[in-house]
Amino acid sequence: MRLPQATYPFVEFAAILRSHGFAVAPDQTIGFIEAIGLLGPRDLGDIHAAGLAMLAIPPERAEEYDALFRAYFAGQAVAAPASGDEEDALEVHEPQGRRQEVDVPEDESEVGGEAVAAERLSHREFAEMDEDAILQHFRRMAPPRLPRRKSYRRAPSNHGDRLNMRQTLREAVRRDGEVFTLHRARRKTRQRRIILLIDVSGSMQERTDAMLRFAHTLAQSADRFEAFTFGTRLTRVTAALRISQRPEALGRVGELVADFDGGTRIGDALGAFLNVPRFAGFARGAAVLVLSDGLERGDPTEMIHAVQRLSRLAWRLDWISPLAGDAGFAPRTEALQAVLPWIDSLSDGSSLDAIASHVLTLGSAA
Repeated sequence: MRLPQATYPFVEFAAILRSHGFAVAPDQTIGFIEAIGLLGPRDLGDIHAAGLAMLAIPPERAEEYDALFRAYFAGQAVAAPASGDEEDALEVHEPQGRRQEVDVPEDESEVGGEAVAAERLSHREFAEMDEDAILQHFRRMAPPRLPRRKSYRRAPSNHGDRLNMRQTLREAVRRDGEVFTLHRARRKTRQRRIILLIDVSGSMQERTDAMLRFAHTLAQSADRFEAFTFGTRLTRVTAALRISQRPEALGRVGELVADFDGGTRIGDALGAFLNVPRFAGFARGAAVLVLSDGLERGDPTEMIHAVQRLSRLAWRLDWISPLAGDAGFAPRTEALQAVLPWIDSLSDGSSLDAIASHVLTLGSAA
């Protein structure tokens, strides 16, 4: 029996709870939906109360339930509670005006050279650079060379791996039941989603403009694409980069991103990305590119844990660092050394040409 369309969000929310370890049985999901119907509901508070009552949420996990509820129904997300002041909360921002704060623990150690943790909010204007030829070449070459994956749909093919019974029988009908050719089909392919996580902190100041220009070109070339910036906060900039005119698109990015050239909180930012269920869903089976020097400030445990989680979700995870352009480069920070087993490559990001060349080779790995 097909469920009414209006019940889909509540069924999906119950599935999200199960994926986070809550024991939600099918009959509890049905009771949850029935309780919502009895309550109206008049507002989100009624839905929240129905969930608490009918889904048997343990009292000790009430805060986690609240966080997942806000993430799904209100577009907000909060990580597992951590000690610290509100000043340590890392904000997640989307251009629709939705903001949420993800608490992160205090850290006292310093790892990462010149990387700093202080939040410096600023906006940026982008000047034109003489790299248009590289970007134009990349835009021409990218569509057929971006990584692809097989879909569940099939298309006619002379060398398909399965009989195309529909086409074969249609031809037989036209020929009074005679079958002269056994038509074949194979699975179609679709482009894998590509996710850019762009470090806009102070230690990346000299490369930020070029990386955002590359991100805009990739957004115009890729069918499935997401982009986020991070420094002392995480900002989704996908919609801005989809604007076709580059000056307008980058101007919009400059308005959205408030933490240019500030501190570096890589682990916290990646953790915030993963703690928003919708964002984590983007990464499933995707090619994830982290454009960062990896100069993490603070305890590397957060960054290591986040990279491990991201690696398990993604099809592949590539770290592109401007420092890797040096022939004698070797990771020196504790965090970047620790995540090497979890990333597919640590690549040169010192120039647009190097970044573009790396992305164009991803299709051969599919």
